[in-house]
Amino acid sequence: MTKKLFYTSPKTSQWESKIQQCFKENDYYYIKLDETAFYPEGGGQPSDKGTIDGLAVLDIIKEADGDILHKLEERPGSETVQCELDWARRFDHMQSHSGQHLLSAVCRELFDANTVSFHLGKEYLTIDITESNWTEVHTTAAEEKVNQYIIENLELLTYYVTKEELQTLPIVKMPKVSDNIRIVEIKGIEYNPCGGTHVERTGEIGMIKILKTEKQKEHTRLYFKCGFRALNDYSESLGILSALTNKFNTGRAEILNRIEKLENDYKQLLSANEHLKLENAKFLADSLLAEENEEGFIHHLFEECSLKELQNLAATIAKKEKVLVLLASLKDQKVVLSNSGPLPIHCGQYFKAQLSLFNGKGGGSEQTAQAGFNSQHDLQAFYQFTIETLLQNSAE
Repeated sequence: MTKKLFYTSPKTSQWESKIQQCFKENDYYYIKLDETAFYPEGGGQPSDKGTIDGLAVLDIIKEADGDILHKLEERPGSETVQCELDWARRFDHMQSHSGQHLLSAVCRELFDANTVSFHLGKEYLTIDITESNWTEVHTTAAEEKVNQYIIENLELLTYYVTKEELQTLPIVKMPKVSDNIRIVEIKGIEYNPCGGTHVERTGEIGMIKILKTEKQKEHTRLYFKCGFRALNDYSESLGILSALTNKFNTGRAEILNRIEKLENDYKQLLSANEHLKLENAKFLADSLLAEENEEGFIHHLFEECSLKELQNLAATIAKKEKVLVLLASLKDQKVVLSNSGPLPIHCGQYFKAQLSLFNGKGGGSEQTAQAGFNSQHDLQAFYQFTIETLLQNSAE
């Protein structure tokens, strides 16, 4: 049986070990060591990473009998190998897992809210707790309490108990195993059956910051970060805040006011721009109507025009005259067809019948339809084809 250094010596990051077994399967090598610090994924905690004789460990697999297999692309060149753990990743997992235990204990202590799930992801840590009415008041209280326990630097103990000994402990939850029951105890706080790796004292967690919360049916999900993750997040956030204060040439306290003013100014500009677009649409409508041919058919190809602008212009023309309108934008590769006149053209049905021939997609109703094209060439081809087709129909 492999000696599990991640339990007996969780801060071991470099060690020498002998290969007990090696076999090849599906072009990969699987080796068993006489002792390993590589932790396999389990209990919400991801597996470790690192190297064996310079070869990257691709996966760490816990077998049914509890032994550990290490997946490699090549077989090590010797029977005694040098192993190195990605310590930054491991310590992040230790801070995070211990931090989760402590935050869950605080939620239970303050709000009688139990943790029903835990996820240790690349960006966030989350727990789902049995408290559906979580508020900012809960967040503030939980953060203060959990960081107070970190400052107190409480001891974390890990040990094994029998089924009989387990009955004497006020454990958080019943374990899934009945033998080799491993307990993680936060001194004076909780006893938790757990197979993960942990720090030795709460002070090593560094700090815990709850970033956001969200409803999950009858539960609440807490997003949080611990230790170096929290520090890195703070540094990133401070960098963004500092950039904003420099950009606006103001202090932190005034940033929100400046952004709110900028947002209001932007809304006013959008409103003014929309007004100008409508006025421009009226002007263009009058200009195009002045060029209307005798068949009651107006068509125009714009170099630049958004779909919304085409639609507004078509609607403006329809209010002024009962005509058939075909408008297109070369840059946006969009087309609008509108019919408010006497010609028996169903815009949506016409697009449905013809668009696929020109690599176009779209649709609409009897009165109006719109479409987009993969290229300007396809748009121009459809535009010219439609002019010829509709002029021919109107002539008949």
